[in-house]
Amino acid sequence: ILGICMKKIETPLELMKSRYDAFVRRDGEYLARTTTKKISSDMSGYENIEWLKLDILDAKDDEVEFKAYYKDNDVLGVLHERSKFVKVDGEWLYDSGELFNTKIQRNEACPCGSGRKYKKCCA
Repeated sequence: ILGICMKKIETPLELMKSRYDAFVRRDGEYLARTTTKKISSDMSGYENIEWLKLDILDAKDDEVEFKAYYKDNDVLGVLHERSKFVKVDGEWLYDSGELFNTKIQRNEACPCGSGRKYKKCCA
């Protein structure tokens, strides 16, 4: 599987980053191609989502924990997941994820990119 920059994906972390980029670009074909699941490449339902930033919290072996910040109809949110990856025929694929019930913390940097604390900005 070739990533966004057409280089071979060598690690689960590289695949995670390339899949985030595919969500940003609404590239459903890439997302469908890089998972063990049989999923549709249809990205309907994502039209109003603007992905703001990706924070990698931990990456080891076949797991990557991350927070992906987004805006959906002018409401800020965060997707916090520990993703599991598997190697199939020499290629890394997304297999599953454990979601965490996480909120944007008042004192963290606002995901809108203003440089201000969330509580003083978009909260």
